[in-house]
Amino acid sequence: MTKSAKDASQMTPEARYDYLVEQAKATKTLWTLQDVDGCVMLTTEDEDCIPMWPSEESAKQWAVDDWADCIPLAIPLDEWLERWVPGMQDDDLFVAVFPVQDDLGVVIPPYELEQRLTPKPRH
Repeated sequence: MTKSAKDASQMTPEARYDYLVEQAKATKTLWTLQDVDGCVMLTTEDEDCIPMWPSEESAKQWAVDDWADCIPLAIPLDEWLERWVPGMQDDDLFVAVFPVQDDLGVVIPPYELEQRLTPKPRH
């Protein structure tokens, strides 16, 4: 049984990170927001981040106020792994994992999320 986006948004940043990984593996999709200029960017003191959510519903919860013009963008997991991770690393961009209104969530380099999303090779 999956949690609703509202329930999931109440979790700690680390629990939201685990939830996003779990959902992305199950649905083979990550979600971000886009507007007419492209993907939404969030900035911390040190990093420029692209936010990622586990579902369209949780991405929509962010699309209010300044972000009201944004629409959810589904990213197939294989495309994210093949194109987004290398591109984000080349541009020194980080991932804001499942941000909610008052909390950016865990901010990590894209390869860390990639490691959690790709199956470990069996020996």
